[in-house]
Amino acid sequence: DLQNDFNNLTFSPGINDVTLIGVDNAFWQFRVIMPDVDFTNNNRPLIMTLHGFAGVNNNAHKDTACYAEPGFEALDAIIISPNNSGLQWFEPFNQRQVLALVDLASDYLPVDTNKVVVNGYSDGGNGAWWYSEMHSSIFSAGIPVASAYGSYNSDNTARIIPTPTYVIHGENDELFPLENTQNWVNDTSLSGSNTTLVVATGLTHTEPCNYTSYLQDAATWLTDNIW
Repeated sequence: DLQNDFNNLTFSPGINDVTLIGVDNAFWQFRVIMPDVDFTNNNRPLIMTLHGFAGVNNNAHKDTACYAEPGFEALDAIIISPNNSGLQWFEPFNQRQVLALVDLASDYLPVDTNKVVVNGYSDGGNGAWWYSEMHSSIFSAGIPVASAYGSYNSDNTARIIPTPTYVIHGENDELFPLENTQNWVNDTSLSGSNTTLVVATGLTHTEPCNYTSYLQDAATWLTDNIW
């Protein structure tokens, strides 16, 4: 039923806000942003962008105008922004939602499945790390922004993140201190991860719109180094 419902949706160029009954009769809200291009023999990258924690906020997934849309504009990508229903992105509800949306988009939209990226801000950035670690067969790159993450083995060595990651972090992030992210990136890089850290000069945690130029640089990194 979910496959049929998704397949029956009509997506126009630009913003498409969708509500579906998803897996296990869950209520899913998400935004699909379609590029205005000719899709004939022209499958596009897919960006899954995960919003920061906002409690139960039915509009949290709609905050794309100053961040994901201009940040990834040069890629002419399909962007999907799901709502986390007030739960962490790694919780089973959101695992089912994120992975199912990737599958549905790959099956029914003109997606280049070799160019699927997970991006996120704040708690969404933590989610981008988690999916980069756990689902490297799906995602070709992860772009966590303003995040806090650390995944260590029992001997305190950092786990390898199998997906290449481009990490953006504000110099003056007051919630997730830069030093912690620097230490984690250094540790996982020493373990063998392909991780790039870019410090956003002067930026704090609560100004996602001011990270746009850094996302634009991340888009260039994708085209020049990953794809």
